[in-house]
Amino acid sequence: MYKLYCRTYQGTMKIASYLMPWRKPDLLEGENSLSKLPKLIKSKNIDAVLIVTDKGITSIGLMDEFLKGLKEEAVIFFVYDKTVPNPTIDNIEEALQIYKANNCKGIVAFGGGSPMDCAKGVGARVARPNKSIPQMKGVLKIGKKLPPLFAIPTTAGTGSEATLAAVVSNSKTHEKYAIMDTPLIPHYAVLDPLLTVKLPPHITAATGIDALTHAIEAYIGRSNTKETTQYSKKAVKLIFENLYEAYSNGTNITARTNMQKAAYLAGIAFTRGYVGYVHAIAHTLGGFYSVPHGLANAIILPYVLDYYGESIRKPLAELAEIVGIGEPADTHEQKARKFIEAIKELNRRMDIPEKVSGIVDSDIPLMVQRAIKEANPLYPVPKILFKEDLFHLYQLIK
Repeated sequence: MYKLYCRTYQGTMKIASYLMPWRKPDLLEGENSLSKLPKLIKSKNIDAVLIVTDKGITSIGLMDEFLKGLKEEAVIFFVYDKTVPNPTIDNIEEALQIYKANNCKGIVAFGGGSPMDCAKGVGARVARPNKSIPQMKGVLKIGKKLPPLFAIPTTAGTGSEATLAAVVSNSKTHEKYAIMDTPLIPHYAVLDPLLTVKLPPHITAATGIDALTHAIEAYIGRSNTKETTQYSKKAVKLIFENLYEAYSNGTNITARTNMQKAAYLAGIAFTRGYVGYVHAIAHTLGGFYSVPHGLANAIILPYVLDYYGESIRKPLAELAEIVGIGEPADTHEQKARKFIEAIKELNRRMDIPEKVSGIVDSDIPLMVQRAIKEANPLYPVPKILFKEDLFHLYQLIK
């Protein structure tokens, strides 16, 4: 009965999704495309913006040219750079106060997934001033337009510049959850590969496998459309062809450009096709132990794919063929196994650990409970898992 309930819920959501106001951000792409953004902001009659970022970005001066461009266009800006990895409700509320106190008319998210999640949270609070962040937890709780939101990713991983999700942490309860609604999709996104050139190899690796996780979980799920299927395939191919090169030779602009495109395409794919248990588990590790989201996904992905077993052999075999893994005579099972092994090998080559250190046994029951609550019945996963399954998976990754 529980499985039937989950599948009925997912089927209803899939039908409802065809009626939702999906959109994609308008893109500025290519080297130095960031330089075009100040003029675009000004053309939208925006004279004051809140920029949400983090200390890492401000400390290396990555925004300097952009800020100079805003000054030249007479756009006043206010910078909030206290965003932490796995951004908190406190981050959002602090940034919101700056937005309101200075009569800002737009929001710029500059950084990786954390500043973007924080910026989306601010936008949600502006759109729904009488709702708290916890009250917007889950699906379709916003329903009103956000202020113009400009997303500038400095990593190639989260795809947050294309998605309807913001992931927030409650520092008091160690809970980490998603807010999901179409108004959270940014209005504009800047894919400038030069912003990712100085990304440290370990972050390039983790965020790259994060994008791979998005593409795979969307592809093997049950809420795919023709479009999301194509985007997932293209993203997986781009990642297998470019991630290790971007990791080992960070100044390769072609590899950086292709990884940004892959992350963006995977973002579009999973915002419509959803994710699965990899994300549900990863969110608990971020909430309890502040494990960076991309790293958590990278470690967990092979374990969950292994655990799904027969239910995903065919789609994984298809992905294996797309990236040239396996022999023509191989069975679906053989191709699927080789595909999972290729992910493990890619992780090893990029020094991504095989386990998550520091998991405390006494925390696992609550993490299982939260992961199940996030995933079921919402995520259209290939195989419904139960508490005992997730308990087993936590034991495997620790």
